[in-house]
Amino acid sequence: MGRSRPPFRRLTPAERLLWDAYPTGAWADLRQGRETDSSSGGSWPRSRVVRAEVITALALDRGAGGTASVPGVRLAGARIVGDLDLSDATIETKVHLLDCHLAGTVSLSDARTRGVRLRRCDVLHFRASRATVDGLLDLDGSVVHAGVRLDNAHVTGQLRLSGARLGTPGAMPYRTQAPPWEQGGWTGPEGSKEPRTWESVALWAGGLVVDGSAFLRDLRATGGLRLIGARFSSGLYLEGAVVTAHGAPAVYADHLQAAAAELGAGFTADGTVRLRGARIGGVLSFHGAVLRAPGRVLHLSHMQADEVILLPESIEGEVNLGYSRLGVLFDRPESYPGDVRLNGLAYESLRGPATLADRLSWLRRDPGGYLPQPYEQLAAYCRRIGHEPDARRVLLARQRARRRTLRLPGRLWGRLLDGLVGYGYRPWLAGLWAALLLATGTVVFTRWPPHQIGLDESRRFDAFVYTLDLLVPVSVFEQRGAWEPSGWTQWLANGLVAAGWILATALIAGASRLLRPPSAP
Repeated sequence: MGRSRPPFRRLTPAERLLWDAYPTGAWADLRQGRETDSSSGGSWPRSRVVRAEVITALALDRGAGGTASVPGVRLAGARIVGDLDLSDATIETKVHLLDCHLAGTVSLSDARTRGVRLRRCDVLHFRASRATVDGLLDLDGSVVHAGVRLDNAHVTGQLRLSGARLGTPGAMPYRTQAPPWEQGGWTGPEGSKEPRTWESVALWAGGLVVDGSAFLRDLRATGGLRLIGARFSSGLYLEGAVVTAHGAPAVYADHLQAAAAELGAGFTADGTVRLRGARIGGVLSFHGAVLRAPGRVLHLSHMQADEVILLPESIEGEVNLGYSRLGVLFDRPESYPGDVRLNGLAYESLRGPATLADRLSWLRRDPGGYLPQPYEQLAAYCRRIGHEPDARRVLLARQRARRRTLRLPGRLWGRLLDGLVGYGYRPWLAGLWAALLLATGTVVFTRWPPHQIGLDESRRFDAFVYTLDLLVPVSVFEQRGAWEPSGWTQWLANGLVAAGWILATALIAGASRLLRPPSAP
């Protein structure tokens, strides 16, 4: 079957070249030499101009197909004018634009298409909301001035944005701003005459599903990445990406699902990285990342991950790990220069160069004050790996932290228990106090022995046994009733009796706390 006439009265030379190349999928290359910079495409001559409607007609195969070859739109070095609108279409051919300049919007919203590639292109705006791309969606090296929309899209192959430069809907250099339904939305009261403020979102991809991997390496985004509920079956890779969010979240990815997420090796976020409720089947890595935000820099609460590597090159701001479930947490003391929220965090293993003192400092940085669960979780981990002395140190630190929340009588009693027996976690202290008191009484009563009360029988005084009988709460050696101290030694004897009762009470209180079953972390 012969080819139909083009549905246009006249084609430019560049359009004619593309039209003739389409049936066989050959390249229509309008570049001059090795030209790869499409940013100056607005000044390219008419000989390189292609109307967007011509590409639309070819992609929809309106009178251009009919050969035995595999058709395709492959265009390089063109200045494409107008909006490339393929919304709601079913496209059976691949579209590959290379080093092209597009002054309008590329729209694939609600379309179903094969692979789409816009590599090293200069584009105003790219929309593919709710689109289905059977294959590769590739914007590697492209500049998209007004951001990319991929919300609720489905890519069966890979998503590639490596080396891309994304702006935000607020900056539109070619024409007046698009309506809000084409953008990230706006803030400001409805019906007010105040100027609206565009949300700082460069990549709007909530609900995006990518069956392969998503490669955003070396991305430069002026505005945040919105990935709420997105799913990356083979991983999300942001190594070397730089995201500047201007007060908005740099990465907003609540409930994200990914086989792995690499946000390290030069990844830089100027704004909060938020992955609340995310599910990471493998490793979530911040190794070598640069993270900064005026308030909370990492919001990783309620998430699940096999391993979190929190070894950033630098970090500024609060870290929230509350109520997350982690297999391995690999970190170091410098990972938490500010506040850290740990209540509810559960982990199987801790790795990194942190000492127990570092871990206790880690627990004390929660801005919520004393919370028992983080201490119990750390103690349970120490006990699980066979470090029982460390577990006792953690539980002792918990009691000391709790003491600061009590009223004055409780604080005083707590200090007494701490000084005498370390809240039961250092029972050897009671032995030291008893030995000190026993030695003191033995020396004093040897020098100034008490008087015998009953003179009808002859007794031999032993200062050591007498002092020991005073320290024991219940007289065992029957020395108290047989000898009566005089003068100031009577005060010493009464003090030894009182000290014995206090030591016994502290030991009993400590033992009951020590023998109590630990709470589940």
